Amino acid sequence: MTRTTNARIAGFTFLFYIAVAFPSMLLLDRATRGEGIADKLASIAQHATDVRLAVVLVLLGSFAALVLAVTLYAITREHDPDLAMLALTCRVTEGVISGVSISSTLALLWLATATGADAPETPAAHALGTYLLQGDMAVPATFFAVGSTLFCYLLLRGRMIPIPLAWLGLIASDLLVVALPLQLAGVLRGPITSLMYIPMLAFEVAGGLWLLIKGVAAPART
Repeated sequence: MTRTTNARIAGFTFLFYIAVAFPSMLLLDRATRGEGIADKLASIAQHATDVRLAVVLVLLGSFAALVLAVTLYAITREHDPDLAMLALTCRVTEGVISGVSISSTLALLWLATATGADAPETPAAHALGTYLLQGDMAVPATFFAVGSTLFCYLLLRGRMIPIPLAWLGLIASDLLVVALPLQLAGVLRGPITSLMYIPMLAFEVAGGLWLLIKGVAAPART
């Protein structure tokens, strides 16, 4: 494919990724609300349709990550093929981890809705449910942040998109690279773990629209 085609596919996919990622998070958050594990499992059973829809959205988001990995690599590899390959690997890893997490969500849904002889005893169900709910999206998000940092750095150095836009992406990505490991370590908690994604959201919306409408310039030689 041409650079223009790859740029437009990447721009559309940025916007598509946002369109499926945020609803899936909202649906899963609503479905897993509750004070204890018993309440959370009951909530999952009541929102079984929401959980199934979220699973489909997560799957679509996983494929979107793979498409972004390939198209952004095709755009940036001419400037630095090694860094572009590392960035592609990070985004592919992000997509694979997100896809694998679907099995845990489906296991939770089965656990919450199982009845009769197939249903595990209550203590076992609660223990398994507690374990399955421990999945942390900060892990695939960390690979996303590193891959995004590398791609934005290449876009900036190659002057392939407007410099202010590339800087926004680089700073937003670096913020997540620093913050996400702190979240995994338990240092960052509460609302800040959601607010730290706002700069990245601004970049992906603006960057997606730019790539979709304007495409990319040929990489500058530095």
